[in-house]
Amino acid sequence: MLLAAAVLSFPSLAPNPYILSAGIVVLNYAVLSTSWNFVGGFTGYISLGHGALAGLGGYGTALLVTKAGLPSFVALAVAALLVALLAVPIGLAALRVRGASFVIVSIALVLILLLVFQSWASFTGGSRGLVVPRPFPGLLRPEHHRVFFYLFAALLALALLVWWVIDRSRFGLGLKAVREDEDKAEALGTPTFAYKLIVFVISAGFTALAGGLYALWFGDLDPVFQFSILTGSYLVLMALLGGVRNLFGPLAGALIVGVALEYFKGQFGNTPLHLVATGLLLGLVVMFMPDGVLPAIGSLFRRFGKSEQSSIREVTAAELQEERKREEVKQ
Repeated sequence: MLLAAAVLSFPSLAPNPYILSAGIVVLNYAVLSTSWNFVGGFTGYISLGHGALAGLGGYGTALLVTKAGLPSFVALAVAALLVALLAVPIGLAALRVRGASFVIVSIALVLILLLVFQSWASFTGGSRGLVVPRPFPGLLRPEHHRVFFYLFAALLALALLVWWVIDRSRFGLGLKAVREDEDKAEALGTPTFAYKLIVFVISAGFTALAGGLYALWFGDLDPVFQFSILTGSYLVLMALLGGVRNLFGPLAGALIVGVALEYFKGQFGNTPLHLVATGLLLGLVVMFMPDGVLPAIGSLFRRFGKSEQSSIREVTAAELQEERKREEVKQ
């Protein structure tokens, strides 16, 4: 509740439109990293290609508005659906490999789409970019930012809710079995490939929604930016930083990395120095908090305060026997 209140009050507390726009960028990262976590957190598959799915969502929304004349938010929904459908053949091909091979395939997807959208200038605008009409032309820029901030917040809440539901479902249990030992899970009868494909499509749909919403907000698309390897790398960094097995892990990582990126860009401009600072941040986290920030904080609280055991799996056999003896004595 406190987190929701802080997010909803941010537009009123932001001192100027620039800070509000930076908040939108951070929220966009939060949605994207949470969307990535459907695949990375549940199955353990590390994808660097989710930036391509976001780019497809952005360009799909923009082209449906400019070429097909669809209303902005109808175009957003249709583009997300199309990207989710496109994710089926992509997943059928990519999810047959694991580990480093899957990472390479995901990188190849980004590079292929970059070449296509940059070369097909007559349709996509190419290097000149593509201008997206504003969905609320009557709004001044600050109010435009305010509306989209709440739209991104609503999309983030939906993504978190779906992740939470999957995490507590039998489907989620099968996905975690894939993450822990895919071969053993398959031997025990779990339809591992079908599970991976389904969650990949869900992840692609949310990623496309975030990319399309960003296109409607920002209003100008460039294939070099939309189909960048850096975007996928940032998503992995954010999720790992916060903790991939935690509901709010990617959100925490997005807040840290997103704010850091905006600060470094403000300090160093478009130079590669912000990448150096981000790399150092990742190195520190990997060295001192390898499971992520939220698990590290939780471990710290458990170390300095007694927390009640919430599950039998967290209690040792010796502790169980001792507890039973105490109950027998009481009886």
